Amino acid sequence: MVSELGERRLSLRNEVRDCVRAFRPQLRFCLRATVAALVALAIANSLNFPLHGSWMVLTAVVVTQVSVGGSLRATLDYVVGTLAGAVYAAAVGLLVPHVTALGQAVALTLAVAPLALAAALRPSFRVAPFSAVLVLLIGGALGENPVISAVVRVLEVALGGAVAAAVSMLVLPERAHKLGIETASRLLRDMAGLLPAVLSAFTQSADLNGIRRRQNDLGRAVGAFDELAAEARREPMVFFTRDVDPAPLSRTLLRLRHDFVILIRAAAEPLPGAVAERLVPPLAPFGREGSQFLLGCADELSHRNAPPSLEPFDAALKACDSEIAALRREGLTRPLSTAEVERLFALGFALDQLFQNAGDLARRIEEHSTGGTA
Repeated sequence: MVSELGERRLSLRNEVRDCVRAFRPQLRFCLRATVAALVALAIANSLNFPLHGSWMVLTAVVVTQVSVGGSLRATLDYVVGTLAGAVYAAAVGLLVPHVTALGQAVALTLAVAPLALAAALRPSFRVAPFSAVLVLLIGGALGENPVISAVVRVLEVALGGAVAAAVSMLVLPERAHKLGIETASRLLRDMAGLLPAVLSAFTQSADLNGIRRRQNDLGRAVGAFDELAAEARREPMVFFTRDVDPAPLSRTLLRLRHDFVILIRAAAEPLPGAVAERLVPPLAPFGREGSQFLLGCADELSHRNAPPSLEPFDAALKACDSEIAALRREGLTRPLSTAEVERLFALGFALDQLFQNAGDLARRIEEHSTGGTA
């Protein structure tokens, strides 16, 4: 009985540990956001800002992101948008009387409409209309001069952003570069698992709905990596590191994802029996070798090692190309419909593109194994 209780405790402890590891970035973000809010509140109270410094605390919480690069990016955009909105709203407030309800409506229209257009054209200005409303309405409700209101709003936002950036760098910092490598590795493993399933759909019935859902997951993962790559480009200026630019890897992953899109569209249904039977022997090794290469790239990227060899993958591609050429040479494509011929040629094209982009992926892995520091 004691032994069974001990095993349960050990199992529960392992489950909790695995859960913490799986959600480590999110848990660290929770801690940093809380610390940023408390620090901002303490500073706001010490400086006696109006409304208990709520705008400073709100800014510190809003711009604190999962990664350091994300916090820096959000802080810069927030400060720029607030400065633009506050300065413009202060000018409108000085030039347009807004004591009456009609005056407030006119001033608000003149302030918000141009800033909303600017926000639509430049995402960094998306908080400018909000800042203008605060300067005009809340500042007026507190009896503040528009200029004083604008200065206070900008100062609160700047201090809140500074608190968020400092906390992100000092309290369990999570770098976007590291998160990006982890995301790219998971993405490559997902591609490795999907490739054999997609290729089998050319020769036998398959769960196409499930395959398409996995393809959509790949698209979301590529988008997430692209966001992290943009955040990572801001980190060297605060960590003084020389990380490899993640943009080339982002483009390579996007091209690989496009290869899967082409393959899945071409695999709408199995090819006719005689053609399918001829394609099974070369496609199975191609899927196996391609999957092994992608898995190897995921592992080596995580450990900053050199990429795996492309030779087995290359040999599998040559076998596929040879078999597709033989099908054409022997006239087995003549009985096929136009749609079936197009799908067969799309298969050959996508396999060639997939291998070319795999070569580009190997070069990106090599770059990450030799350049920069984590």
